[in-house]
Amino acid sequence: MKIKKDDTVIVIAGADKGKKGKVLKTFPKTNKVIVEGVNVVTKHEKPRGPQNPGGIVKSEGAIDASNVMYYDSKAGKGVRIGYKVESGKKTRFSKADNKPIK
Repeated sequence: MKIKKDDTVIVIAGADKGKKGKVLKTFPKTNKVIVEGVNVVTKHEKPRGPQNPGGIVKSEGAIDASNVMYYDSKAGKGVRIGYKVESGKKTRFSKADNKPIK
């Protein structure tokens, strides 16, 4: 999985196409990610005592990692990511300009 937590991504497919956001969590086994402000789902929660009054809660749902692309703020667009192994370290790089990603 080439997308990591805290990456800024742009959605390239689906109902939220074109939205940008930060990756909050990744699920490598299922190839899904949770992106801030994308795929917001409404959930009705039952009251569970004085600390949890319940009600309607909105939260981000998981979307497939193939529907997001790493967003390069310098280029101002989504870019593909590749890997390089240099001196025993595996690093990610942008395929658009061949520069390393943090």
